[in-house]
Amino acid sequence: MERVPSTVLNEEILGRLDLQTLSSLACLNRSFRLLVYSQALPSLTSLHFSTMSPDGQTLEIILGRCKGLNSLTLNCLRLQDHPLSAFLCPTIQELNLWCCSSLSYQFLTYIAHRCPNLRLLILELADKNLPDVFRSKLALMLKRCLYLESLSLKIRGPAVDANSFGSIEFLLPSTVKMLKLQPVLAQDAIRIIRTVGRNLMETEILSIPTSPFCKLQSLSLVLDIITDQLLLTITNSVPLLVELDLEDRPNKEPMPDDDLTNNGLQSLCFCQHLTALSLVRSRLRHQGAFKRVNDMGMFLLSEGCKGLEAVKLCGFSKVSDAGFAAILHACQNLKKFEVRNALFLSDLAFHDLADIPCALVEVRLLSCQLITSETVKKVASSKSLEVLDLGGCKSIADSCLSSISCLNNLTELNLTGADVTDSGLSVLGQGSMPIRNLCLRGCKRVTDKGISRLLCGGAIGQLLTALDLGYMAGISDKTILTVAAACVGIIDLCIRSCFYVTDSSMEVLARNRTFQDGSKLRRLDVCNCICLSADSLRWFKRPLFQGLHWLGIGQTCLASQGDVTEIYEERPWLTLCLDGCEMGCQDGWHFHRP
Repeated sequence: MERVPSTVLNEEILGRLDLQTLSSLACLNRSFRLLVYSQALPSLTSLHFSTMSPDGQTLEIILGRCKGLNSLTLNCLRLQDHPLSAFLCPTIQELNLWCCSSLSYQFLTYIAHRCPNLRLLILELADKNLPDVFRSKLALMLKRCLYLESLSLKIRGPAVDANSFGSIEFLLPSTVKMLKLQPVLAQDAIRIIRTVGRNLMETEILSIPTSPFCKLQSLSLVLDIITDQLLLTITNSVPLLVELDLEDRPNKEPMPDDDLTNNGLQSLCFCQHLTALSLVRSRLRHQGAFKRVNDMGMFLLSEGCKGLEAVKLCGFSKVSDAGFAAILHACQNLKKFEVRNALFLSDLAFHDLADIPCALVEVRLLSCQLITSETVKKVASSKSLEVLDLGGCKSIADSCLSSISCLNNLTELNLTGADVTDSGLSVLGQGSMPIRNLCLRGCKRVTDKGISRLLCGGAIGQLLTALDLGYMAGISDKTILTVAAACVGIIDLCIRSCFYVTDSSMEVLARNRTFQDGSKLRRLDVCNCICLSADSLRWFKRPLFQGLHWLGIGQTCLASQGDVTEIYEERPWLTLCLDGCEMGCQDGWHFHRP
């Protein structure tokens, strides 16, 4: 290594390695450790801790040697204000901080003083029940970050004050092109957007060539309710919008005069540059839907927004096949099409799909009960398809799996709840799809034999990085043995609520050479695997499962044992979830003990 020129060593060798690989390299011997600490880390321009949450001491060891970072991504679950603020500096242009449950709003002040050259800022903060403090610190930060182009602010917690962003419209830097706020009241969002439009109009009257707010091209809001007034305000104030993403979570049934209707959808026709549209009514708190939008609204939208390339629609319970088909036929540049919870979407919407000049790359049809295998056959006519998500479509059967197996670009497949069998998986396993992410959750007719045929019959097992076998009563330890032998590159494995998985499966995973490699299995979900005994907890102690970052053991005998504390102390980077969360604890992170 000493004979290799420094430029080649840093740029062509060390510069191509991620932090995980560099850490493994530093453990080999003293020479490699010096090489990593003295040359590799100081030359890094970006650092990403997204799948693990380092503590302050670990962060000090790593960031203390990184002198010229431009981009920093961190999971801040274990971090306090001061250890992290010490590493903020003017060279950072992109700052992405997730799970900031332990950071106070004072941290916004540190960003303001130490990162004046920020271009991108993503913050996921916990609700501290101090909205006035939040607004004052946010005002200071935005006043100093004059070059900000992308701003995403999310506040999470049981008592989130959606009024926290009430006065943000007066503070936005003139350079902002992308704005994402969650949560925000619809009335505050309307006030923000109207201010944008008013400033634009004033600059046009004064013949100023560049409006301070006309650069806004992407807008994403999570609101209490989406209304016609909101959409009309957006189209009148920000006509150059390229991407619009709106999600609402109403706590009660909206009033007829305070909801989204066909008129609101028609107003989007004034956004001539719109290429991506997402309208979602969430079901987290209220079983609601856009009941005042029907096929006519979709007809008007499809005629006025023919340039759409990505469409996501959720909660349009009154729209039928005709309305959804209008989108598919009118938007000839459509690449991504997603529909959720559509009661009247059936195979008829896709009947003529093969006859129109579309090249779909991503299709997601979730919880659409009338969709059958016939739709999949039509969708599979788009040979450019990379993502096919049919989660919750229970009428999907074996007959369409041969069509899926011919999709040579497919990297993600979700068959949650599908009526597929071992025979169908055998056909799928003989295909040449480069699938990386596969979900068979809740496929009740699949057994150990089907998984074996799928993973051992072709290239699928060698390419998979994420596999979900949750809620499958037909699989046992035999399946886990197959996964350990065939899936050499697996990173995420979910076997939650698999009642016939026992301690021997944990031993197989722990002793398997593939999973002992620090660059392999990162996240494992065994929640509600009721046949696991407290004995199996010993397989998660050092030095086994070296690369594991997240382990879900909720509702098992493992969760109540004193040995859990020992694992916490041994592996400070491991997040042990005892609460039954889905993979990675995307929900409820602010309540979790690391």
